Amino acid sequence: MSLSFFIARRYLFSKQSHNAINIISAIAMGGVAVATIAMICVLSVFNGFRDLLATLYTTFDPQLVVVPAKGKVAAADDAALLKIRAQKDVAAASATFEENALILFRGHPLVVKIKGVDDQYARVTDIRSILRTDHQTHPELLLTAAEINYGILGQGLKQQIGTADFGELQICAPRAGERINIANPIESFSVDNLHANGTYFAVDQRKYDDHYILTSLSFATALFEKEGLISRLELKLRPGADVDAVKEELRRLAGTDFKVLDRMEQQADVFNVMQVEKLIAYIFLTFILLIACFNIISSLSMLMLEKRGDVSTLRHLGLSPQRVRGIFLTEGCLFSLFGAVVGIGLGVGLCLLQQHVGLFRMGNGSDFLVRYYPVSVEWGDVALVFATVVGVGFVSVWYPVHAMSRRLLG
Repeated sequence: MSLSFFIARRYLFSKQSHNAINIISAIAMGGVAVATIAMICVLSVFNGFRDLLATLYTTFDPQLVVVPAKGKVAAADDAALLKIRAQKDVAAASATFEENALILFRGHPLVVKIKGVDDQYARVTDIRSILRTDHQTHPELLLTAAEINYGILGQGLKQQIGTADFGELQICAPRAGERINIANPIESFSVDNLHANGTYFAVDQRKYDDHYILTSLSFATALFEKEGLISRLELKLRPGADVDAVKEELRRLAGTDFKVLDRMEQQADVFNVMQVEKLIAYIFLTFILLIACFNIISSLSMLMLEKRGDVSTLRHLGLSPQRVRGIFLTEGCLFSLFGAVVGIGLGVGLCLLQQHVGLFRMGNGSDFLVRYYPVSVEWGDVALVFATVVGVGFVSVWYPVHAMSRRLLG
């Protein structure tokens, strides 16, 4: 144990002659601890909302998706896609086709996204778990039967139309490469009809619920005159497969013609925004922590004034000015260290209680997807907070200690 640390530890725990120093020291450590608790809880809440959002998308988004690197479509029988389908860790693969279209219902046009899927889609995603019906019958993923094509609306689109039992819905898709004929616009569109089966889906994300219509792949490709082409190859991996390792292997198989995306990358715009918000919150909380560290400066200043006699004695015993200065720098770091340890302990404990017991509700609990604020403690965030508290504490006391020590040491 170094002499500087030994003396700093004695100063930290010993009772001072002026009680105000003890009070200010306790306030300093308490302020750092409270700021640390705030950082742990806020970052954990951001993690909780990110995980909650990820669970909502898992019902509609596959584990991995392969999309063309250039353009919107690729041949369904492309050699690279066939190799990806045959990869040993791929449990199921579904070819899908997505494109914008116009629907006409009772004279009201709406721009929607038609998503055609094959018969493997229910194996690749959890679509069956989000199917709904206004009747008592069990919802069914029925997209085609007896040469009749069915459409399943998102719940937001269903509300705009007014019902999931819409009867027959006219779908209009612009023909590729054709200009709109002003005299007879309908000639510039490919038109077909979808029938209702009384079922709709609810992802609880407006991106999907307000715009998507699920139908069969054959109907979608015929409507857009893209037979033999697909927009995406959606994949489900075998249980226990390492997603990151499989993704890298599939990228090798795909080459430069295709991109392989995981769930986070499929919703990159949403998760990137959340990551930026988390970063901004971290920066603001760091400034609050810096303000809390001003109490440490006050406590150290009073302590250095009280210990002038000790400093003089240590100097006469041969201790260098740098070593004396190191005592008080170590003292400031110990303030930050103890505040960080106490704050992290209380912050993690509070988050675990919220996660398993539920201390704080979201509103009245009826207008939200979850009743309590979601939290998720990540040890990477805990390490970041610890390093931030200790680092900010050291930086905040470095200059005051050097300025005060110059006065004391002459």
